Amino acid sequence: MRCWFEGPLAAFDTETTGVDVEHDRIVSAALVVQSQAGAAPLVTRWLINPGIPVPEGATAIHGLTDAHLQRHGRWPAPVMEELARALAEQTAGGIPLAVMNAPFDLTLLDRELRRHRAQPLAGYLNGTPLCVLDPWVLDKHLDRYRKGHRTLGDLCLHYGVELAGAHDAAADAVAALELVRAIGRRFASRLDRLSPAELHARQTVWHAAQARGLQAWFARNGSNEECDPAWPLRPRLSAAA
Repeated sequence: MRCWFEGPLAAFDTETTGVDVEHDRIVSAALVVQSQAGAAPLVTRWLINPGIPVPEGATAIHGLTDAHLQRHGRWPAPVMEELARALAEQTAGGIPLAVMNAPFDLTLLDRELRRHRAQPLAGYLNGTPLCVLDPWVLDKHLDRYRKGHRTLGDLCLHYGVELAGAHDAAADAVAALELVRAIGRRFASRLDRLSPAELHARQTVWHAAQARGLQAWFARNGSNEECDPAWPLRPRLSAAA
């Protein structure tokens, strides 16, 4: 029987105006779908005019300027609808979704949907739960004592995954998908008997433990930074815009 990490997978990624999921906006997004390991991926891209200025710091990362987005980007409302429906289609089909640092991208999409469509991401899923595979959470749990950073680029280098054009939503999504496959293969003895749904449930627990550990580290080092244990989607703040 073929292991889940050799079967169909999808991946989602965004580029944004910043790192605040409650207030920043999506400027580009990509969904990648692969029918099986080694198959040519089907890539869908979206470019969005966010309706607010793009900070220079964000442009320096992903290269998308205000002028480019105003000329070529679409208005957010219809794009967010398309994004939500595209993810819902994969979920309804039982396709696991690879998302690097899922609480960022999925929470930001949820907030954009609330902002522009007056409906949360869950409203598009028709009761079908997301099945997310997060290479950051998986790697940190399965190889917890390895030293060094665990950015997308770091993980790609460690697992021998090509990352062609970092900070492009499509390139990052493809890399996240291949990372999930590579992690699955490396830790097959620990993962191949788990279904993607079971693995999703375990990541919820693993991420919470990772967040608590990082919170404790911050406290020991005098930092007030807070780590949200929620995964793969952060709860909405009542005062959020």
